[in-house]
Amino acid sequence: MSLYKDRGFLASVGAGLLLLVASIGAVFYSTNYAGISASNSVTDIVLSNTRVYEVDGLFIYGALALVAFISLLIVLRPAYLPFTLKGIALFYFVRSISVSLTHISPFPERVVLDASPYFVSSQFFRVFFTGDDLFFSGHVGLPFLLALIFWDNRGLRYFFLALSVMFAVVVLLGHLHYSIDVFAAYFITYAVYVLARRLFNSDFLRIAACPERSRGAHAAPVK
Repeated sequence: MSLYKDRGFLASVGAGLLLLVASIGAVFYSTNYAGISASNSVTDIVLSNTRVYEVDGLFIYGALALVAFISLLIVLRPAYLPFTLKGIALFYFVRSISVSLTHISPFPERVVLDASPYFVSSQFFRVFFTGDDLFFSGHVGLPFLLALIFWDNRGLRYFFLALSVMFAVVVLLGHLHYSIDVFAAYFITYAVYVLARRLFNSDFLRIAACPERSRGAHAAPVK
């Protein structure tokens, strides 16, 4: 817990929080813009050949559970806190740009997201659960990014990778994303991770210097 007494660490955490808030704002406006500017839908090799499954619960509550788990994880592992916050913020910034550049309408046959609980039906949460922000899938990309960040921990690595694959299946079965949204998420997210390591190198080095990383652990490979 000594890191919480380090002014440099606290300043980096504060910067990460500010970036994260700004990135969420970017997602808000890009999602609204994409919804207003949406054109026609297109066919899809997977969605056109599968029926719609009721996966709205997994799509919404699975994502909220992931956010809660990440929040707890980085509090328990403070060395990861600044880099994780900034990495997620960069992920959302890149995704907001991608969403703004693609204006295809959602697939016409898709699961109806249940917005009955207030916290999901509120305007803030609806930004993340409209199903209109298509390219690329945040549900798939975010856990993959976490797998890369926590690559040194084999259990967390495989947990986040499995979660990413699960969400890939969920969004396709619910017709909430096109296949390309899922396929591209892995490549773009890896690029975000590499860029984050370049931009926030001092925060990444803090992770590399923490005790649990010194016992033969290694980061996700970067080329």
